[in-house]
Amino acid sequence: SIEIPKRRLTVFTGVSGSGKSSLVFGTIAAESQRLINETYSAFVQGFMPTLSRPDVDVLDGLTTAIIVDQQRMGAD
Repeated sequence: SIEIPKRRLTVFTGVSGSGKSSLVFGTIAAESQRLINETYSAFVQGFMPTLSRPDVDVLDGLTTAIIVDQQRMGAD
């Protein structure tokens, strides 16, 4: 279980392989994008990819998330 405060900058850090990317990109960002897509009209949704719910027990109170992608420092 994890609780993430709303209206706060939250940074996920940890050792390689600990599941940070899966949590952020595969769960939080995916569900946030799915919720945003549901706000569009059925016509617009027809042109967008269908996103499935992340494989978690409960995602409660999730609002729009701004996800900053990761990139190695010094990479081109």
